[in-house]
Amino acid sequence: MGAFLRGVLPAAFPQRQEDVDWILIGHQGRTDLEQSIGRKARAWSEPNARFMITRDNDGGDCRALKTKLVDLLGAPPERPFKIRIVCQELESWLLGDLEALTKAYPQAKRHASFRTWSKRDPDTLTNASDVLRQLTGTRAKVQRAETIGRHSEPKDNRSLSFQTFLSGMRTLFSEK
Repeated sequence: MGAFLRGVLPAAFPQRQEDVDWILIGHQGRTDLEQSIGRKARAWSEPNARFMITRDNDGGDCRALKTKLVDLLGAPPERPFKIRIVCQELESWLLGDLEALTKAYPQAKRHASFRTWSKRDPDTLTNASDVLRQLTGTRAKVQRAETIGRHSEPKDNRSLSFQTFLSGMRTLFSEK
């Protein structure tokens, strides 16, 4: 996810800079995230810090997952935060911007199923990772995310969960 966001956030927020206005903190899977978010939020020393916690849904119940993350965060009121759930997985966000996908992987447009996937709501796909692997011809998830992210036009992404993420980022940036 970090590889994609490093490409897409500068396009979405050109007036903002990584390591000045936002920092990406990676986790080694959902268990690592869930075990550490509360501790990291409480220990963060910058007084005006805000947190955006983003996690794949992976077929779960979005509301229950969000409630669980809020409970784990245990954020005091002085620490504004947003939690955004990727429906269903990051690859859905990548499939939400087919123009970026075909710029990064021109062969994707020639794939027999491209037209079918281009008409589907990317957030409803339970196999977005498999679809993306078929269209791009690569299993290298981080490389795919980074390459597509560099070509992304965030406002054109068809994924509602991605647009909700961007809206949350706008809100956090405006609170500064």
